[in-house]
Amino acid sequence: MSSSEQRRRQLAREKFERQQKRREEARRRTKRITAIVAASVAVVAVVGVSAFVVAGKKDDDKDKKSDAAASQSPAPEPSESESKAPLPPMKIDKKAKYTLSLTTSQGGIGFSMDAAKTPQTVNSFKALADKGYFDGTKCHRLTTQGIFVLQCGDPKGDGTGGPGYNIPDENLDALGKAGADGSVVYPPGTVAMANTGQPNSGGSQFFLVYKETKLPPTYTPFGTMDDASLKAVQKVGEAGVEGGAGDGAPKKAVTVEKASVEKS
Repeated sequence: MSSSEQRRRQLAREKFERQQKRREEARRRTKRITAIVAASVAVVAVVGVSAFVVAGKKDDDKDKKSDAAASQSPAPEPSESESKAPLPPMKIDKKAKYTLSLTTSQGGIGFSMDAAKTPQTVNSFKALADKGYFDGTKCHRLTTQGIFVLQCGDPKGDGTGGPGYNIPDENLDALGKAGADGSVVYPPGTVAMANTGQPNSGGSQFFLVYKETKLPPTYTPFGTMDDASLKAVQKVGEAGVEGGAGDGAPKKAVTVEKASVEKS
């Protein structure tokens, strides 16, 4: 491979990781603004109630208002690796294999999942699929330059959505040790977890590799597409990105109509 091609791929990988981080930062900013607004409303409510307190308790009232306002102040933001809600209870058979089947606007897409190697990831996907979490969602991102992936699993459809908890990284050594450039090869058909670039920050978003792709070994590989599914995703990749860019919404839109997980 020519040095110019290696450099182009390296730049694409770096762009991919930067965008993951920017999306997470945008999500955190939204949460912070919401918390500030909530705190402001709480302070106004405290002030309104204090008008009904008798004059003889003004000093006590000031202390109570201060305490109430302080209790509603924005809490420190959790780091990207901290869960905001508990993981689903473990209900899968860790010795079994499972198949996730997606009925999409571009045909069926299915992949096998190995519970022995990625139990937390498989258990989460089954729990989410069982409650219809993925139904009606879009595969919001296609990358066609440097790396070749279709990203799905975001209920918001903008790269910032998630289930409210984080899944620990699993099976990171499955694709071998990183080379001199810090990456490993993700073969066509690989299904892996998207994350924010921080350890243990996976949620519900995942990506489908439709052409050999080099990325750091920091994305949990937890599934493998069958041949028919890989071909369906490759057709989406061949159609390209809206507007002709190398990264963005796929021109051939992919909507997940139904997702189900069954024991193989």
